[in-house]
Amino acid sequence: MVAAERFQARALQVLRGSRIFGQLDEEVLHDLARFLVRQDVPGGHQVLREGAPSDSMLILLSGRLRVSRTNPDGSLLLYNEISVGEGVGETGMILQQPRTADVTAVRDSTLAVLHSSDFEALLQLRPLAVNRVFSQAIYNHLRHGAQVAQRGFAQSFVVVPLHPDVPAGAVARALTAAFAKSGRARHLAPEQGTGDEGRSDALDEQFDHLVYEAEAQATDWTRRAFRQADQVIYVARSDGPLAVGDLEQQLAREPGYALKRKHLVVMHAADAQAPHAVRRWLAGRACERVYPLRAEHVEDFARLARFLTGTAVGVVLGGGGARGYAHLGILRALHEAGIPIDMVGGNSMGALVGAQYACDVPLDDIMRNTQAFAAGGERLTLPLISLVSGFRVERDLRRMFGERSVDSLWRPFFAAACNLSKGHTTVQDTGPLWKAVLASNSPAGLFPPVLHKGDLLVDGAILENVPVDAMRMRLGTPLERRRGNGTIIAIDVDVQEDLAVAHDLARLSRRSALKGMLARKATQPGIMEILYRAGHIGGLHKRAATVAQADHYLEPPVAEYSMMDHKRAPEIVEAGYRYAVERIAQWTRP
Repeated sequence: MVAAERFQARALQVLRGSRIFGQLDEEVLHDLARFLVRQDVPGGHQVLREGAPSDSMLILLSGRLRVSRTNPDGSLLLYNEISVGEGVGETGMILQQPRTADVTAVRDSTLAVLHSSDFEALLQLRPLAVNRVFSQAIYNHLRHGAQVAQRGFAQSFVVVPLHPDVPAGAVARALTAAFAKSGRARHLAPEQGTGDEGRSDALDEQFDHLVYEAEAQATDWTRRAFRQADQVIYVARSDGPLAVGDLEQQLAREPGYALKRKHLVVMHAADAQAPHAVRRWLAGRACERVYPLRAEHVEDFARLARFLTGTAVGVVLGGGGARGYAHLGILRALHEAGIPIDMVGGNSMGALVGAQYACDVPLDDIMRNTQAFAAGGERLTLPLISLVSGFRVERDLRRMFGERSVDSLWRPFFAAACNLSKGHTTVQDTGPLWKAVLASNSPAGLFPPVLHKGDLLVDGAILENVPVDAMRMRLGTPLERRRGNGTIIAIDVDVQEDLAVAHDLARLSRRSALKGMLARKATQPGIMEILYRAGHIGGLHKRAATVAQADHYLEPPVAEYSMMDHKRAPEIVEAGYRYAVERIAQWTRP
């Protein structure tokens, strides 16, 4: 078969499978294919330029395109990706408007070009069918804008070793095995490069994930693998040099480098107890996230695979005093259901539980540790800054977490706090772990604020008790910070209790409050109830938005337990577990 015939056959194959052009009858498809002109574009090269005349439209036959714009300051805005079978530029061509964005080939790509003069000829030949399908294309463009299309092609990744002795092959094989759990995956090693050269179309159709293993030098194979990859995974040794090396610098000069998602894996020994401070690796690098991994730990690579494909699961734990033990029952139910937890975030009691969970503390130990922590009490102090001193809580949190930093955990974690100085939520994902948990567990007025870079931090429930916003920002990608990118499970244990009093009560009485405390039958709210409600009013106000942003919102039945019912922790854990088992059974699972 000659090249022209192969092009026509490929074009027809892609058009038939296209969501838009697949609506056309076979005769019309053949007429459209006859007008198409082949264009091959190397990865990293620009296809369309913003502001240029719209004299054609493109249909992607193989490879991948990225839509972007450049800000006046030179920074890049990344928009949607164009997958095989999709068209780009049809709206501008039909309306005779200038190009509205740049379009660049992320990989080596083959395009079918329909010039405006040929479009007019096709329109005269098949007016009804062409008008219908292109009107639908314009409608979809106006309705959906820059949303990312459903993937119908292989996602490709290149594993790039930053040092000659980095086990890039082991990482690529482990990552391929992780991808293979959910689809067809292929590892492409350097010695396979010649055999697979020119077969990217076939590989895209045969596999869901392609993992290219690059070499430690900028060889022809490394450059080719880099060109074919949508995402770049740099791999470094935990004890290796931090400086940006020659290979990174050379790849950064490759066309299209800025359009590729970039990640950094820091490999540790299989028996490593805790990762080294990994954030230091970001100095001089434009990577989305640093992933500390342990050799031969299958779950570490499974978590990496989920982050790379936008399927990671984030669990957000809200505050609520002793009712927060229900988090442990829900976590247990998630484990039993086989639902992975890739990132944990929390506020107040949720931050205390979540931080221990992120440190891989067993669930039963978390319950006992938290009970012991709560039993420690706190001393009243001269109420110039707060009602209690907070010294005991700080001391015990230091003992619990030591000098571990938030960004030195195998599983990503963050704690939310209200920034009184700035008037917004401050998300703590760096710095000492104990201090992040302390800030999130310091109710304003009751505990002194925690100082953070000159600001005052207190319990985050003043603004949002279940910090779903922060999880969505960290779970998604720079391209998409929206629902549907990953799964968020929000757990709310903050019961909205009735704080009303009798209608005929003229004022709150100190004597009545004291009698109610002694008789353990309060007839009016005391200072603790008032401070708690004031500290949680923002979270209660934002509850509807929290529910809307979470993929799964869990509200276990813990109203019968008071905030200080730490002795009843096993009951509360069990209540959360039974509730979660019933709810999880109702979820639609992939």
